[in-house]
Amino acid sequence: MFTSNKEKAVAFLQLVASGEVREAYQRYIGPDFLHHNPFFRGDADSLMLAMEENAAKNPHKTLEIKRVMEEGDIVAVHSHVKQKQEDIGAAVVHIFRFNNDLIVELWDVGQPIPEQSPNENGVF
Repeated sequence: MFTSNKEKAVAFLQLVASGEVREAYQRYIGPDFLHHNPFFRGDADSLMLAMEENAAKNPHKTLEIKRVMEEGDIVAVHSHVKQKQEDIGAAVVHIFRFNNDLIVELWDVGQPIPEQSPNENGVF
């Protein structure tokens, strides 16, 4: 079983990306969970249903973890997310707050990866 919050945050995202949204919520989401995604109501059920809908529309979604940081009860995961295999994808940061070993708050921000960029360092 996972012991660190970093491992739990990564496991949650991997389950969601693989379409196992309800399992991810059952294992890792706390009873008073709230989130800050501006496109959905701030409760657990609204986000879970949106994640399930996204998984159904994008069954070949990929999530590649680039880095994970933990400080106190906060974990940040920087990843490369592709909705479809052929997509360039997006750079996404999920910020989790934990309480009693469960995720109780979530923020997510994303940036589409441009096809061409003057920045030779890339987004990762």
